[in-house]
Amino acid sequence: MERIERDGLVYYRLSAWADAKHGIFTRRGGVSDVPFGSLNLGGNVGDAPGNVRCNHERMYAALDVRGDRACTVWQVHSADVVIAASPVQGRRWLAAGDALMTDKADTPLSMRYADCTPILLRDARQGVIAMAHAGWRGTVQGMSAATVRAMMAAYGCRATDIEAWIGPSIGVERYQVGAEVVDAVRAYFGGTDGLIRNDPADGTAYFDLWAANRVDLERAGVERITIAGMCTASNTEDWFSHRGEQGRTGRFGAVLSL
Repeated sequence: MERIERDGLVYYRLSAWADAKHGIFTRRGGVSDVPFGSLNLGGNVGDAPGNVRCNHERMYAALDVRGDRACTVWQVHSADVVIAASPVQGRRWLAAGDALMTDKADTPLSMRYADCTPILLRDARQGVIAMAHAGWRGTVQGMSAATVRAMMAAYGCRATDIEAWIGPSIGVERYQVGAEVVDAVRAYFGGTDGLIRNDPADGTAYFDLWAANRVDLERAGVERITIAGMCTASNTEDWFSHRGEQGRTGRFGAVLSL
């Protein structure tokens, strides 16, 4: 995983994915004021629309992809996957859902995050890419596995050809959860071992999103998985964090394009 600085923006990419333009962008290098400082990509958090548009333009320019061809979804914490062929005229998003996939060149996939987990997927053999958004709700609905299955059904991908990158999100040490989340983890995964940690002092539960999505991907047949291992809540100088900043914050962006 490489850290790239370009025109004031800072983002991360995988060197092995050189045939795909991609990056998970930090909050650095934009034009938004606090508390959205500075590369806020979220259009519904209270930031000035002009700032958000400018930040999107900067992000796409850093990767040399066409922003007017970018596709996104209205993120609703689901496990729904949308096929992206081209943007919809007169609308910023294709449909409600939490994952996108395409086999079209020059069709950037873009999503926004602030503690939830970015999941980027690539099948170099079939020429297919996908991107997902998984908070606790998406994770216990099998967002990762659903995206893999959708790639297989729509494009004939094989799970063993798919590579996955689990990006920066809130880490287990900062992600305290209630009983309803623990129950949902147990129901979907068949147990909580390695996924829920309990504080030895008071028994409070902490959910490991990275481990849970890795397990989900592995169960779907994916073998090559990279985990960024960066906690957004513990590193708010680089990342927007809904929990770390008490809800008053922006959204960082991820882009993936063939």
